[in-house]
Amino acid sequence: MMRNNKISRLLVFVIILIVLNIIAANFFTRIDLTEDQRYSLSSAAKEIVDDVDSPIIIDVFLEGSFPSEFRRLKEETRQMLEEFAAYNSNIKFNFIDPLAEGDDATAIAEEFYKLGMTPARLNVQENGKNSETIIFPWAIANFEDKTVKIPLLKNQIGATDEERVNSSVQQLEYAFADGLNKLIYPREKKIAVMRGNGELPDARIADFIKTVQEYYFLAPFTLDSVASNPQKTLEDLKSYDLVIEAKPIIPYSEKEKYVLDQYLMNGGKMLWLAEMTIMENDSLFNERGSALALPRNLNLGDYFFSYGLRINSELVNDLYSAPIILASGTGNETRFNPYPWYYSPLTSSMANHPIVNNIEAVKFNYANPIDLLENDLEKTVLLSSSPKTKLEGVPLQIGLDIIGSKPVTESYNAGEQPLAVLLEGNFKSVYRNRLKPFETTHLDNSKNTKMVVISDGDVIKNDLQQGKPLELGFERYTGMTYGNKEFLLNTVNYLLDDSGLVDVRTKEINLAFLNKDKVAAQREMWQIIAIGAPLSLLALFGAALTYLRKRRYIR
Repeated sequence: MMRNNKISRLLVFVIILIVLNIIAANFFTRIDLTEDQRYSLSSAAKEIVDDVDSPIIIDVFLEGSFPSEFRRLKEETRQMLEEFAAYNSNIKFNFIDPLAEGDDATAIAEEFYKLGMTPARLNVQENGKNSETIIFPWAIANFEDKTVKIPLLKNQIGATDEERVNSSVQQLEYAFADGLNKLIYPREKKIAVMRGNGELPDARIADFIKTVQEYYFLAPFTLDSVASNPQKTLEDLKSYDLVIEAKPIIPYSEKEKYVLDQYLMNGGKMLWLAEMTIMENDSLFNERGSALALPRNLNLGDYFFSYGLRINSELVNDLYSAPIILASGTGNETRFNPYPWYYSPLTSSMANHPIVNNIEAVKFNYANPIDLLENDLEKTVLLSSSPKTKLEGVPLQIGLDIIGSKPVTESYNAGEQPLAVLLEGNFKSVYRNRLKPFETTHLDNSKNTKMVVISDGDVIKNDLQQGKPLELGFERYTGMTYGNKEFLLNTVNYLLDDSGLVDVRTKEINLAFLNKDKVAAQREMWQIIAIGAPLSLLALFGAALTYLRKRRYIR
């Protein structure tokens, strides 16, 4: 009887194990106990991961010996990839040390440069000594015959290593989800890059166009045919999902404005980079070392006014700004030195919006302030100047001689000035209750749509080196990388409702790091504690054991 009971209990135990295994195999879950839910994928990321139906191999180059902050980045990257792989077994990853074979670090770095993956050089301070090390904060994702590069480390002007790592960890989910998005989804939406009104030439917007082409189809579009066949021009423009106007300098005719207005009324999206002043840094490099800033008339005053804003013909002079680079010396003795230049605002944002969340400062040049007017549209100021701003009317003589003069800080009292504004909702036509420039099926009110207006065309303008475009936002003489490209890419993604991916950027993660100064000051104390405490406990345990054994045998 007893034996039968044991067999019965054993069978019940085996059955329970089998049932539990079946449940575990079919109902998988992971529990994220972190306060900021850093290891929980957003719904947008999950949708992308769910659509991966063939193996994707991700090679991560964060392997090797480097400072503790970046070891933290490595571990957070591993945790994030484990989360992706847990949701879809088709996602596989490897960590690779580019220097594992003992090759020359400089030669390996050159190879990464050629592939468009800039290594990071770090100053390491340990035990009071400074040294330099190089890391390769990149990943490469491979899917079928396609490959994408995934940056893992964000550049931040003036940030500490801890701040850079914290910012990078916040973007890990977005970085990998964005990479997978490029790999598995075909391009569908179309962007019209406008031509015909003096917009920036191809070479000056080449880097941004190259970046956006990874997501969307792009094509140049001109309004030249409006004069002869405006209706056909409008119908052709309607086939595009977004219009980009990059620094036009030739005034728009009424027919051209009407085409753009009715494109918007039909639900089209628009990104305007328009400025109402004429001034360029190149104009300063003459014998006089000065130039006259003048107002620019694009015939767009009523156009923007109807939508609820006004770009003023004034210059923003901001104490928080990027430097101007001036050369001194000749030949091999030439030196490029930065000087304060208050007409190049470095913008910030208090808005908790996916477009601007966790991006680097965006560099402007000779920007104009934007006034927001009352109407039914929802308006969000994406970027603004600093509180230490003053406005200067034009015409205005601007010269390099101001570099040596100290600014009168009391005059910088205009406060934050909007420089980039998002408008959302149902727009009202500029030509409502007005004579129409040509006959068409007119709409007074738009479908629900969006527009972003930026009061400086140079935000999208990349520099050239030997005729070749540099990365947008990169300043080759200082090594600084501003947030222009990331800001504009986020803007385009948001305007085109790109699978909700831009919403992933809003995740906030805070990492706790050791205080290096405190660690250095208390190093010896903690070494003594780490060595002495276990030995002391062992001695106490031994003494207590000896005492108890003596008492036992005495009895």
